[in-house]
Amino acid sequence: MADATHSSEQLRLFIERIERLEEEKKAIADDIKLVYGEAKAEGFDPKTMRTVVRLRAMDKNDRQEQEALLDAYKAALGLAE
Repeated sequence: MADATHSSEQLRLFIERIERLEEEKKAIADDIKLVYGEAKAEGFDPKTMRTVVRLRAMDKNDRQEQEALLDAYKAALGLAE
């Protein structure tokens, strides 16, 4: 019976940690949204900024591969310049 009590307590602690982290994640997401709003108010395009942030987070080789694929798709669809 003590083992079940221990497992229940351990589970509760894990759940509470996850809940706290989810709250922190929401707060950070709200902060990021505010920064994009501030940037938009200054004349920057949030959608393009999100793309740049995503690209900067990528490994250089992955980014180059994605850009090459995009160029190939654009060329296939007659969108290349």
